[in-house]
Amino acid sequence: MGRLSRIDLPCIPQHIMQRGNYRLPCFLDDGDRLRYLHLMHEALHATGCQLHTYVLMDNHVHLLVTPPAAGRIGQVMQRLGRNYVALFNGRHGRTGTLWEGRYKACLVDTADYVLRCYRYIELNPLRARLTDNPAAYRWSSCPANLGQRRYSALTHIPVGLRLAATRSSDPTRTVLCSMKPLRRTARQHSSSSTAAARPGPRHLLRDDRSQDPALCERHARASATQAERRRLISEPETPLFS
Repeated sequence: MGRLSRIDLPCIPQHIMQRGNYRLPCFLDDGDRLRYLHLMHEALHATGCQLHTYVLMDNHVHLLVTPPAAGRIGQVMQRLGRNYVALFNGRHGRTGTLWEGRYKACLVDTADYVLRCYRYIELNPLRARLTDNPAAYRWSSCPANLGQRRYSALTHIPVGLRLAATRSSDPTRTVLCSMKPLRRTARQHSSSSTAAARPGPRHLLRDDRSQDPALCERHARASATQAERRRLISEPETPLFS
């Protein structure tokens, strides 16, 4: 029986998971992880795909990626998988396959599902007891998405679609609709003083009417996403892949 065709739509985020063969480790040290991230960045750039969140575990990876056209996700994973296996095998003196069959992927077509994927992916190290603070785990997008580290390869998904489901007093709605100073909103939504101390560049936090409206809106959306995800960090998640 032939393999089922994937549902592959342009401009719709996809949650991707790829596991090591027989669930064995696909990363043996930090050198492997650095090489994987470098190759991932190259593959995303070559195909025009946008990366929103990721985590590298010992024996599997999770990615949330939006392709610009049908077929681009497959190109990313084929290029990334092939190049990484060659480097991994050469570095560790082994041969043969590294991955357990095809990668798994599912469409993420609603704002709530997007937020659930962010939470599920970036809480993987916490569930695996690799850390007691997801923002401190080096090999995920969590520190960058919370504004604690810069990673230019990440692209935020707009949270505007979620406004219809929020209360009028919700800080996410407040920052998007009223454009109030971002520092205060981040503190309202923060789960820790450390996270609140890093809301963004100081010159973008001033209530300055001379700022470019488009620039102001862009940073407001980024701040709202970070604040929402700080709140979600403590909520229970539902497994997406077994």
